[in-house]
Amino acid sequence: MIKNIVLDMGNVLLDYNPQVPLDLFCRNKEEKEAIYRELFCGPEWVQGDLGTITNDERYESVRRRIPSQMHPALKRCVYEWAICMKPVFGAREFCGWAKDNGYRLYVLSNASDEFYQYFPEFLPLDYFDGIVVSSDLHMIKPDAGIYRHLLQTYHLIPEECLFIDDRAENVEGAKKEGMAGVVFDGNFEEIKDACNNG
Repeated sequence: MIKNIVLDMGNVLLDYNPQVPLDLFCRNKEEKEAIYRELFCGPEWVQGDLGTITNDERYESVRRRIPSQMHPALKRCVYEWAICMKPVFGAREFCGWAKDNGYRLYVLSNASDEFYQYFPEFLPLDYFDGIVVSSDLHMIKPDAGIYRHLLQTYHLIPEECLFIDDRAENVEGAKKEGMAGVVFDGNFEEIKDACNNG
């Protein structure tokens, strides 16, 4: 029986959409394409999630790969990208439903330490029964270790956990550790049914 709901953060609870800062801060299509490629798809983004690079180091590293006239837009995208992190439709309501129905709620997120700045605007950290952020552990989903850390830290029985993530490979990682899993695509109502039938 499902007793614990484990939620990814990006594109499950908050809308991670790099296009928002790119549209706001870049002057033209060329800037948008270069900064998207080098910042949001570059190695520094994963290094941030791993907690092995600071925001200042990320900026200094990426700026070496793009023309100097793009540096102002890059700086704003590096330091203000979280402007896109608005609640996913139905996310707060789903969390409230889960609480009201006696489920314990956990967050398991690949994120840099900036998580602690923007996430509380969604819901207070102590609203959740536990939170695991990849940058604190220097490992990211779908590394088996990050799921095991969650389970061991909060003394969870895998078979009593439902893991929800928008990336199939992360859901598969949870399933390998014994949890049930659902790939999220806006399907909160289906997930409620899965919980009730679990």
